[in-house]
Amino acid sequence: MGLIIGVLILAVIVLIIVSSCIKIVPQANAMIVERLGAYLGTWSVGVHFKMPIIDRVAKRVILKEQVVDFPPQPVITKDNVTMKIDTVVFFQITDPKLYTYGVENPIMAIENLTATTLRNIIGDLELDQTLTSRETINTKMRAALDVATDPWGIKVNRVELKNIIPPAAIQDAMEKQMKAERERREAILRAEGEKRSTVLVAEGKKESAILDAEADKESAILRAEAEKEKRIREAEGQAEAILKIQQATAEGIRFIKEAGADDAVLQLKSLEAFAKAADGQATKIIIPSEIQGIAGLVRSIAEISKE
Repeated sequence: MGLIIGVLILAVIVLIIVSSCIKIVPQANAMIVERLGAYLGTWSVGVHFKMPIIDRVAKRVILKEQVVDFPPQPVITKDNVTMKIDTVVFFQITDPKLYTYGVENPIMAIENLTATTLRNIIGDLELDQTLTSRETINTKMRAALDVATDPWGIKVNRVELKNIIPPAAIQDAMEKQMKAERERREAILRAEGEKRSTVLVAEGKKESAILDAEADKESAILRAEAEKEKRIREAEGQAEAILKIQQATAEGIRFIKEAGADDAVLQLKSLEAFAKAADGQATKIIIPSEIQGIAGLVRSIAEISKE
């Protein structure tokens, strides 16, 4: 019975030892393996086996891009203004061996390196340049950190200035300046709006005057055309009336001729026509000589009839 228990215990111990020798490396990870304290190799993704007791996993390394937000660092600008700047560093481990054996504490090393690099860059800039040159500062810091961290197996992808905190007095002065600038812009916009409104009103009056003048012109043209049309129609009516009178007279003479009337009757009819003409607006009528003779004959006959 004791032998069986001993065998079971031994089997469990062997199983534990064997299972501890099997290592699975997940995606985007790496393992640094040492044998008797010396570097043996770097395990990538997959299943790996190590020798019991003499081999050990010295470090697990994450190969994904990592983000470190460092606390605000005090810096002094070229014009002697002290401010605090909060930085964010995006980095990725490219060589697990260098990352493991290159520096004792990589994150602390990056933080200190970021602080010193930031002080050097800001020391060459004035306050206004610091506030308006974030992209330039980010680029310079990324280049400097990437070169410095390359021996540690670290690649710095981006560096961002998360926040720039100037002194309270500077913040107050900046706020007053911004307020004055906003008020100035507001006054300019108001003046431009009033100017634009005045111009639009003047243009509207001018356009209205032009439209009124064009309307008056068109009205005068229409009145003139109406008057002209009226006169034309009156003239056409008078001409048509005269034509009808002439046609009626010609018809009468034609009927008289067809009835066999002699020249004396025709001359008398002509005399009657001239008499009718004398009843109009004419002040002087010229009567042909042959009609005058007939008129005298008619007058003589009338006088004999009276006697």
